[in-house]
Amino acid sequence: MVVNADPVLIVGAGVAGGVVADILNQNISNEYAPVGFVDDDTDKQGLVLHGLPVLGTRREIPELVSRYDVRQIIIAIPSAPVRVIYSLVDICQQSKVRLKILPRFYDVITGKVKTSQIRAVEVNDLLDREPVSLNVELIAGFLKGQVVLVTGAGGTIGSELCRQMAGFAPGRLILLGRGESSIYTTELGLKEQFPHLEICPVIGDIRDLARMRRVFHEHRPRFVFHTAAHKHVPYMELCPDEAIKNNILGTKNVAEVAYSAGTGTFVLVSSDKAVNPSSVMGATKRVAEMMVQNMNRRDGTRFVAVRFGNVLGSRGSVVPLFTRQISRGGPVTITHPEMVRYFMTSTEAAQLVIQAGVQARGGEIFILDMGRPVKVLELARKLIQLSGFAPDKDIPVIFTGIRPGEKLVEQLVGEEETIHPTFHRRIFTVTKLDHDYAPVERLLQKIEEPGFSFNDSEVIALLQRVFPHFKQQRRE
Repeated sequence: MVVNADPVLIVGAGVAGGVVADILNQNISNEYAPVGFVDDDTDKQGLVLHGLPVLGTRREIPELVSRYDVRQIIIAIPSAPVRVIYSLVDICQQSKVRLKILPRFYDVITGKVKTSQIRAVEVNDLLDREPVSLNVELIAGFLKGQVVLVTGAGGTIGSELCRQMAGFAPGRLILLGRGESSIYTTELGLKEQFPHLEICPVIGDIRDLARMRRVFHEHRPRFVFHTAAHKHVPYMELCPDEAIKNNILGTKNVAEVAYSAGTGTFVLVSSDKAVNPSSVMGATKRVAEMMVQNMNRRDGTRFVAVRFGNVLGSRGSVVPLFTRQISRGGPVTITHPEMVRYFMTSTEAAQLVIQAGVQARGGEIFILDMGRPVKVLELARKLIQLSGFAPDKDIPVIFTGIRPGEKLVEQLVGEEETIHPTFHRRIFTVTKLDHDYAPVERLLQKIEEPGFSFNDSEVIALLQRVFPHFKQQRRE
């Protein structure tokens, strides 16, 4: 055993477990010192595999941790069911050991696993559903050699979208964003991973129509993925003028110049907050959805929208907040004990956008089957456990009250919308039978008038003409 190396138990004595054991045994300088396997297969008990004994089953982990002074446990079961990960999280929390997990199965069978890739279990691993898989061949046929432009390319969704599309060999990938630092970070990562890809970073604000015209007419993108938006619900309650300028006017600018530049497909990234909106942010995103659907009635560019739930780990989302709070010793703050949300990973979000973009006919709003909604309180407790602490004992959880514009339960489909299957078993479209675009057209006409003030009362009044039941929510 290497001095100062952590004694490790490997969960799973199958092919993947053997790969992990071989890697840990062969690398004399690594931080792990494997002591054996645990496996629920009774036929493997007592065997010596890859130089390590099978010491028992998962139920015996607490006793084995104590006997061998185990400091870390590695899950070596590719695509382990969520219930197995949940049970191991509970066991490890009781035993005060760190839990890690193997990379994806493809890396195991191709022999690409390295000790540096064995990572901590993340909240993503606790989503109780299958991950989304892409129709890779179809997407490659659409994107290869094409000019693709992504707005908000420095954001969580935008940067992940760029990274995934880069693998399909587009002819040119245009990274459009307002923040130079985030665009630089995205470009740097892409160049390291895809050194032969033509990447064009562009700094520009989607609210600047003249700038958008120059960019689009220079590059003539075939595909446009519009992720740039203001998304923070409480901030947009405080600044409704910024929400309407960015999420509505900015979207209109990009959509109009995409149409005039001959773009083939325009994909708007929307939000579940757009369904029966109770916030300024949600109302502006719903207007953006209706606006691009209305534009799709023209011949030429195919305009579609994609609705997301909450993206785990995105900037400003609950997981980074909870992680910071846990690192400081708590408390973890939650607005309401019954708050539930649909969650997806940034990878899934990007895949949904790409798949929708290449198979869009025009006019659709796409949604993802995101499984069951997750209680935010449950998510927080699991994250505390993953960090090696006991909820309410080591790290307190407190409730702060629902913030302006928030709902207890989000929806992906409105009351007047119907769901339809698509080419992909996990992707659906939603439609509404009667579309009255006149209120949206009047709103656009009003906010583009030279004398429009964009003061809060005027902005809210305009949104209420589109959504009669909408009311701005501000904490007094």
